Amino acid sequence: MLHPSSRPVAVLAFAAAALAAPLASPPAAAQGRVVNGLPDFTELYEKQSPAVVSIDVTQRARRAPATPDLSEDDPFYEFFRRFGPIPRRGAPRDPEAQATGSGFILAGDGFIVTNAHVVDGADEVKVRLSDRREFVAKVIGADKRTDVALLKIDAKELPRVTIGDPDKLKVGEWVVAIGKPFGLENTMTAGIVSAKGRDLPQENLVPFIQTDVAINPGNSGGPLFNLKGEVIGINSMIYSRTGGYMGLAFAIPIDVAMNSVSQLKDKGKVTRGRIGVTIQEVSKEAAEAFGLKGPSGALVNSVERGGPAEKAGVAAGDIILKADGRDVKSSNDLPRIITALRPGQTVRLVVWRKGAQKEMTVTVAELREDAPQGQRRTEPAPKEKAKPNRMGLVLSDLTEEQKRELDLKAGVLVEDVAPSVRGNVQPGDVILEIVSKGVTSDTKSAAQVNEFLSKLESGAAVTLRLQRGANQFYATIRLQNGSN
Repeated sequence: MLHPSSRPVAVLAFAAAALAAPLASPPAAAQGRVVNGLPDFTELYEKQSPAVVSIDVTQRARRAPATPDLSEDDPFYEFFRRFGPIPRRGAPRDPEAQATGSGFILAGDGFIVTNAHVVDGADEVKVRLSDRREFVAKVIGADKRTDVALLKIDAKELPRVTIGDPDKLKVGEWVVAIGKPFGLENTMTAGIVSAKGRDLPQENLVPFIQTDVAINPGNSGGPLFNLKGEVIGINSMIYSRTGGYMGLAFAIPIDVAMNSVSQLKDKGKVTRGRIGVTIQEVSKEAAEAFGLKGPSGALVNSVERGGPAEKAGVAAGDIILKADGRDVKSSNDLPRIITALRPGQTVRLVVWRKGAQKEMTVTVAELREDAPQGQRRTEPAPKEKAKPNRMGLVLSDLTEEQKRELDLKAGVLVEDVAPSVRGNVQPGDVILEIVSKGVTSDTKSAAQVNEFLSKLESGAAVTLRLQRGANQFYATIRLQNGSN
């Protein structure tokens, strides 16, 4: 399960420069050494530990750890159950509770960074420096989507960290963490970078740095250093079935965090960009159907009516290959790029449409943190069933009443699905569009769909744009042998 070494995060690759120079110090010389073939972190600890702080949080009532909305039967439920800051020994549980976390000094005049979940719901936040001084901190702002919080204490000329560039970080590189695991202040642990750009369930806005550094409850909000003594991440959560370290730890890249920090410092909140599309991953079969050389990009399921993308000409079925000059290698890359932009900025997209690339410019709008809308399930009364077609689907035409109910001008109803079909298609789905070999066909009638399929060879990949309830998405299946 994943525990926040107090909670966890998110949103895209950002430039640390967005914070501006005042909060970052000049590049540091290498502070980790190799002695007799083994790394030596003594100099790094001596220079950087004074900028690491302990955070004590007082809350009126203890809250359960934040847990993603997953079923207990879901295999990821255990993986991503998060733990809160570690309770302090002897702390009263009711009506007041105390917990601890970690943080680091970003600027000499008292700005401190930690995880948002460390201070979430806090009535009082105390910061303890390595020289034993204690301060009551003010929470300037917190951003739950990236799990970053900015604190301020009334102090001057404090030691501060140096901000590094996580893009230069390599898998296999040594990294170290300093924090307060289980309440043990200024504890250093070391390991290597296990992976970069790690996508985690329900955390698609943060490309996590995965390490095997020993991270435990209380490490949340503490810095992850490279051997130059630069902060390249904020320790946020771990995989654990016991609540303690099991070899998998995850850190928020510091450039992602600094984008949030700069906005929190300027206006106390974080705003993000949006373009008004829903997307999904491009599978190997979908890439074949759309005529792409390989599976990459973000497939547009639907476009918000009157939204920025629709105004710019983006349409369902487009595959976004580049955004803001950056490759969209997977669907998770797009929200990280777009939400890093400020509302009002323009972004140039490169999309794949009908076998060719097309460029368009979108004016970014502000992302609203709205609760997800409930899905409505429509089960139209089917007409007399036809035989399964080459996709293994029983199709029928929509009646005028069904079109009005579904708010559709055209579409074909899936009445039944053969057991042999391998793909995310269910009875009650409505086929809005069909694509194969880069060719798109309308779906005005079941006969039209079946005629299109009759011209394809067996085993061809066919991608369907489907509507299920209030949602639209793509599903790819392969043609079976035989005819309608």
